[in-house]
Amino acid sequence: MITKKQISDILKDYNADDLAIATVCSHSSLQIFHGARKEGLKTIGICIGEPPRFYNAYPLAKPDEFISVDSYKDIPNIAPLLRQKNAIIIPHGSFVEYMGADKFLDLEVPTFGNRAVLNWESDRTKEREWLEGAGIHMPRLVEPEDIHGPVMVKYHGAKGGRGFFIAKNYEEFLENIDESEKYTVQEFIVGTRYYLHYFYSPLKQEGYRLSNGTLEMLSMDRRVESNADEIFRLGSPKELEESNVQPTYVVTGNIPLVARESLMPKIFSLGEQVVEESLKLFGGMIGSFCLETVFTDQLEIKVFEISARIVAGTNIYTNGSPYSDFIEEGLSTGKRISQEVKLAAEQEKLEVILS
Repeated sequence: MITKKQISDILKDYNADDLAIATVCSHSSLQIFHGARKEGLKTIGICIGEPPRFYNAYPLAKPDEFISVDSYKDIPNIAPLLRQKNAIIIPHGSFVEYMGADKFLDLEVPTFGNRAVLNWESDRTKEREWLEGAGIHMPRLVEPEDIHGPVMVKYHGAKGGRGFFIAKNYEEFLENIDESEKYTVQEFIVGTRYYLHYFYSPLKQEGYRLSNGTLEMLSMDRRVESNADEIFRLGSPKELEESNVQPTYVVTGNIPLVARESLMPKIFSLGEQVVEESLKLFGGMIGSFCLETVFTDQLEIKVFEISARIVAGTNIYTNGSPYSDFIEEGLSTGKRISQEVKLAAEQEKLEVILS
């Protein structure tokens, strides 16, 4: 992985008054470019081949320029050009997945956030060590041979839900598992899924204070998963099983949510615990992150996963959410990222938020 010193040396040649926000044209790029434009920063879209035409339909979210590559795995080849343009990479789920984790970790361009978090986030064993070390309640792990009720089987890495499946016994597990992939088996928690969108700033000192910096909770969503969210229109679970129709969990969209206000102390406490543990383990995750949770009918919150960067569920709130509007009217996660970059530049602390 590229070192902090290497990033520091690169930043010595950057013009802090002429920074550009760059990301791959996918996932949450419209929001990232829109937020950067609102903050007066230049934008660069990285795409394969011809720039996607749909950006022409959204002038307020169209990047100022595009850089084309033959493959996202070729992004390291354009690193010198990105550095020449004072570019700061904003990673998102598709960026890391398409480019590949190894190439992302070695990319010689200043990147928003702490890249070290990827080692903890993408490996579900280390992710559990992190979250349980933070005192977070997680679904119980189950050995395949001990499956005697519904469990969720998940593969490691960001796959947008593709390939995940539910098994009710060992036989169903064997029928569906891909042994070539690393996987985790968790008990299935009955409840409502809430995806909580936070932002941790090591620079701001006003607000919900942590041991260092502040925590914000900007929004929350629920994911629309195909075909799991519609499949039971075809019949009961037994009828589906008899028809050999299996639910899948590929994310196709997002739905806005708000939580009972009485749950907000718990929600902030969860975010605080996770950030504080990250500071101990790997120097802290910086910027936006999402806790993927289930709220039970006993008003318990179980965390089953973390995404340590901007998530696509924030795209619902490109002009603010019921929560972010209490901080600043019209504040999106994309805009908040650009605000943090500008604040770091003003305070001459870019090295604190970039890696």
